[in-house]
Amino acid sequence: MKRRGFGLITAIIIMMTVAVLMSLMIGLSSSTVKQTSNLFIKEQARLYLRSATEFALLAISGHDNSASCVEDVNISFDNSSYNASVDIWYMGNGIPTSCNKILDNTLQTDDSNYTVIMDVMVEANQTKLGLTEPIRLHRRTLQKP
Repeated sequence: MKRRGFGLITAIIIMMTVAVLMSLMIGLSSSTVKQTSNLFIKEQARLYLRSATEFALLAISGHDNSASCVEDVNISFDNSSYNASVDIWYMGNGIPTSCNKILDNTLQTDDSNYTVIMDVMVEANQTKLGLTEPIRLHRRTLQKP
């Protein structure tokens, strides 16, 4: 009789140990899946960041800057899963005075004339992508349109 009770207790302890190990494995597996999907979304946002920079340069070069300038560009990617906003600041001679975002228009060198500083911000839509924490990327570049 002592052996049967001891065997039952041993079986319960082994089953509890296996259950704890299985729950740890499932938790680790789900966190790995979450990290992988967040890494994918972050990399995609990084690519959209570069695309938004190039699109803003295209918007500046295609705009008639003699009367006004492009100061802000807002872009929605992938059915509003990613939203980008570009804030554009101008430097150099020849910039219209109607621009509100002029950092310096007294530069005398030809190499520095008509230069833009762009702040590009890409944000992933948490509800559409099912994210628990926000993914937001920022890039500041100095460009010559």
